[in-house]
Amino acid sequence: MHKSANTPPRIAIFASGSGSNAQRIIEYFQQNPQKAEARLILTNNPKAGVLARAEALAVPSKVFGREDFYTNGSVLAFLKSEKIDWVVLAGFLWLVPPALLEAYPDRVINLHPALLPKFGGKGMYGMHVHQAVVAAKETETGITIHYANAEFDEGKIIFQAKCTVEPHDSPEIIAEKIHQLEHQHFPKVIAKLLENQ
Repeated sequence: MHKSANTPPRIAIFASGSGSNAQRIIEYFQQNPQKAEARLILTNNPKAGVLARAEALAVPSKVFGREDFYTNGSVLAFLKSEKIDWVVLAGFLWLVPPALLEAYPDRVINLHPALLPKFGGKGMYGMHVHQAVVAAKETETGITIHYANAEFDEGKIIFQAKCTVEPHDSPEIIAEKIHQLEHQHFPKVIAKLLENQ
């Protein structure tokens, strides 16, 4: 791997949506450059809000298609050419292909907006998760940060944080509570993981 005693690890962030977590991670490491460098934003969605955030934060971004990710290996080759050490999935909706997982063993981290193993799996993202939490009449929910593996939301759990679900909470209110937990914890958990390597 690229990391040496004098060089902070390089992170690539994958996102499919607005990118608020990607922004928090980038800002955190821009303020703590000795911990890591958030070097790239990659997205499978050419209309993703994260692209505007990347531009505003002066972080290079790349849009890629399904073939680039799953078939021809160009995304993985690009990560290697940029000497990326860690991959962070921040609201990224595609399953990571085996070749990328093999290239970054225990170095692909995902954030899920529920307390896994509850409310995980294919199709469980964003408001779908919060609607399911309300429908199940849960009294608490939260976030899970975990290693990505070949299945949706099944990798080893690194960290969880909880919040209360009140009887009258709507999915939108829960989403706001979850965003607060994500923004509070995700950058710090990544930093701690990198420190321990």
